[in-house]
Amino acid sequence: MATKQATKEIGLFEAIQQFCQDKSLDRELVLGVIRDSLLTAYRKKLGLEVDTEERCQVDFGGDNKNEIVVSVLKDIVEGEVASPLEISLAEATKIEPSAAVGSQIRIYEKPQDLSRVLSSQAKQMVFQRLRDMEKDLLYQEYKSKEGELTHGYFQRWKKDAMSIDLGKVEGIMLKKDQNPGEKYRQGDRLKAIISKVEIRPREPMPVITLSRASGDFVKKLFEMEIPEVYDGIVEIRDVARIPSFRTKVVVYTSKSDVDPVGACVGMKGVRIQAIVRELGNERIDIVLHSEEPSVFIANAISPAKPVEVHVDRKRGDALVIVPDESLSLAIGINGSNVKLVSQLSGYKIDIKTVSQYNQELASPEAREKLDRLFNAQQEAMEEAEDESFSGEEEDDDLTPLSEIPGLTPRIIGLLEAGGVKNVEALLDFSPEELSAISGIGRTTADQILRLLRESIEWVEEG
Repeated sequence: MATKQATKEIGLFEAIQQFCQDKSLDRELVLGVIRDSLLTAYRKKLGLEVDTEERCQVDFGGDNKNEIVVSVLKDIVEGEVASPLEISLAEATKIEPSAAVGSQIRIYEKPQDLSRVLSSQAKQMVFQRLRDMEKDLLYQEYKSKEGELTHGYFQRWKKDAMSIDLGKVEGIMLKKDQNPGEKYRQGDRLKAIISKVEIRPREPMPVITLSRASGDFVKKLFEMEIPEVYDGIVEIRDVARIPSFRTKVVVYTSKSDVDPVGACVGMKGVRIQAIVRELGNERIDIVLHSEEPSVFIANAISPAKPVEVHVDRKRGDALVIVPDESLSLAIGINGSNVKLVSQLSGYKIDIKTVSQYNQELASPEAREKLDRLFNAQQEAMEEAEDESFSGEEEDDDLTPLSEIPGLTPRIIGLLEAGGVKNVEALLDFSPEELSAISGIGRTTADQILRLLRESIEWVEEG
């Protein structure tokens, strides 16, 4: 069996090496793709559906694999050939003088000597396989980075979407993932979170969706700027956000010697200001986490400082009473503040000023509405009272709290749960002592004593 010396492909392997470097592809894998594509095209030319005898071979010869050798094993026949897998004895003896009919000889060709159609088919297969390989490798690389912070450079607008150069591939930022009001020029550097990576059949590269509008983006900025968050000392429990307006970040720590809010704000606000600048001066509130809904809502309603917070766990409602001058702070621009508090707490928030609350407390219709709002809380307190004081007999000589006009069943329940059983006992309480009872703040305590003073003449007559 004879061999024919193949010619070196000058420049081809240098081009392959450069291609592998540019696309971060393994050289052996690329050479394998070229080998398989040439084999497929060559077998198709010879009419071989399945090459069980391994008649066709593609080898990279030489010590440095700088040669491509394409060969086919042909049968030597007498006279004219009837198949591409046959060669006449006359042609075979030109290659190997000792060739004989009935034996086989391997014929070698250079890729550039193949037919134009065969070369074109092989080239298309190589390019398609390499594109698929690059697409899969990029998908695997960026899929592992989902949820991570990255940076890129603004390229151009595609309708409402932004095209971001990430180096190896372009990312896309849809309108819903952008911060409203942010303006970019070509080449501007920006940070974003990789929110989703997927392969779409009609797209040549993986589709990488970026976001600057998500709560996770803010969380990653906190991890980058605040060591306590990165190290897990301070935990971010939740993030609620209206992009370009306001963000509320709920923080918690199990370490008693660490102030989670102070750690996030930093000395003179230096840590939080770095994040605020990245978000285009978006307002950020740091909220201390609490398992008690009323305390958590009071923390979350910042920058307003509520006077009282009442919650109905069963109905999922909460009433927040704020000073008259703090109403706009509590609601926020376009209701942004109260929306975020409701989102974080899961409660439907109703905000009232002290004046509004006092006015409603004096109105029978409003008192009935408040009774319905806190019906579940009242029922729970009444059940607790029944368990605690079952067996005790009421003293008929004392005046029940229900005799005070304007005192709602809810407030009566709160008073009785706090140990105030009758009007006579109530007379001994100061505003400070009343406001210390669970569920009764200073505003409600003042209202109770006002109603008591207004009815004191009636009480004395009774």
